[in-house]
Amino acid sequence: MKPEEIVREWFEEVWNKGDERAIDRLFAEDGVAHGLFDASGNEIVGPAGFKPLVQIMRGALHDLSVTVEDVIVAEDRAAARFIVRAVHCGDTLGFPATGRSVEFTGMTFIRVKDGKIAEGWNNVDFAAMHEQLTK
Repeated sequence: MKPEEIVREWFEEVWNKGDERAIDRLFAEDGVAHGLFDASGNEIVGPAGFKPLVQIMRGALHDLSVTVEDVIVAEDRAAARFIVRAVHCGDTLGFPATGRSVEFTGMTFIRVKDGKIAEGWNNVDFAAMHEQLTK
């Protein structure tokens, strides 16, 4: 699969559909998600490290929809700009559900090796999400 296909499938299958099997299929066992952290504050590594993040986010944000706005590809890399829309109906973000709609943006740059994401550099506007849910 080409980098653009991988990044688009990642957002559709992992985030929009919540298919954790897609994480195993698309994210290398030693893959690193730079800019995303586990509960201990370490960068996320591999499918086993990434799944809890998906569970937390999808547990809190119902009707989650990620729209990929742009993808740019160069050799083994792809850059994607996206918009996240959801309703905060779960308590897994560390504060009670608000029932509010939320919209925030993000960008990711991935490097593909052997048909899987080997590295991802992520910049997600979690501050905008938090502000919308706690103001």
